[in-house]
Amino acid sequence: MVTLWKKLTRLLDYPELELSNNLAENSMRPVALGRKNWIHIGSPQAGPKVAAILSVVESCRRLQVPVREYVSTILPGLGNLTIRCVPDLTPAAWVARHS
Repeated sequence: MVTLWKKLTRLLDYPELELSNNLAENSMRPVALGRKNWIHIGSPQAGPKVAAILSVVESCRRLQVPVREYVSTILPGLGNLTIRCVPDLTPAAWVARHS
């Protein structure tokens, strides 16, 4: 803890910083529950796919991105992209490009 003391006391220098991460954890709770509950639907491959979709939807909601607009922009041509393009397709990257 001594080595992290400066980072730990940063809160005292900047009172606008939150001491708790409850807001972030509470916003992700439906996604975490969905991952657990949806593992058993349809087939073994269905659960992880639904969990990934829910993660994207929750990220859009957190960033106040219209999900339908985001998906309709990202999906066309998705099959023609390489795996290296995936970081550019996240909701956060989409917001950065459309701001």
